[in-house]
Amino acid sequence: MSQAEALDEVVLYEVRDGIALVTMHRPEYHNAQNSKMTYALDVAFRRAVDDDAVKVIVLRGAGKHFSAGHDIGTPGRDVEQSFERKHLWYDHVNKPGGEFLYAREQEVYLGMCRRWREMPKPTIAMVQGACIAGGLMLAWVCDLIVASEDAYFRDPVVRMGIPGVEYFAHVHELNPRIAKEFLFLGEAMPAERARQMGMVNKVVPRDVLEDVTLDLARRIAQMPRLGLALAKQAVNNAEDLMGKRATMDMVFGLHHFAHAHNELVSGDRLGGYDAKAMAASQRKGQS
Repeated sequence: MSQAEALDEVVLYEVRDGIALVTMHRPEYHNAQNSKMTYALDVAFRRAVDDDAVKVIVLRGAGKHFSAGHDIGTPGRDVEQSFERKHLWYDHVNKPGGEFLYAREQEVYLGMCRRWREMPKPTIAMVQGACIAGGLMLAWVCDLIVASEDAYFRDPVVRMGIPGVEYFAHVHELNPRIAKEFLFLGEAMPAERARQMGMVNKVVPRDVLEDVTLDLARRIAQMPRLGLALAKQAVNNAEDLMGKRATMDMVFGLHHFAHAHNELVSGDRLGGYDAKAMAASQRKGQS
């Protein structure tokens, strides 16, 4: 196909020369991820995996930013809605207390991200502007990250009393002390520092970001499909032997203890924060 096809309007799908371009398409909300987008991403990734003509998958965000994270404040927030689930977790809707988010996030956050990390085809995140919290999760499941010079990475959820996003890869993406700094301060990490830490493969000017990313994808696409799949599986399995999966399971429990604590103390699972309050707190911290 030569032109992008809309998947429920929030994700675009296009194939060029054996490369699947999966585009988050909520630019008016900086590609904040509601469940509608998450499930549409899963459909797009499944389509790319099933298409033998596709050798490499590129994930990108429309507009100024890659992704501002989970949707905690747009008119399209759909946390209370049911969707056709991809795992054997039960529906979260109408469940009491901490069970509500625990069931939901096993499906749409931890479960989906692990599902995408294990896709047999190479994936590249093309990151511009903000890559925050849930946006980190989407970039981190990809095998490679190419970032523009204006890109930055941030996980600010400690401000909510939460130890980090659900797909907790921080200590595998960064040196442990750098991971602590990243979490304790919740400040933006510029693309170039992320490259120095080994989290990003390339940093390029914004106006050539797409060209550089697609050139990288084309060169990878020249390799045999099975060789790529086996190489990816080998590295992923090695990461898991080093504790990546076990770390995520442990921190996911701490994450949901924090949600439950917030609800008990303040009556709000996010400790009283929405998107505007988080942005305001960041501005205050920088002043």
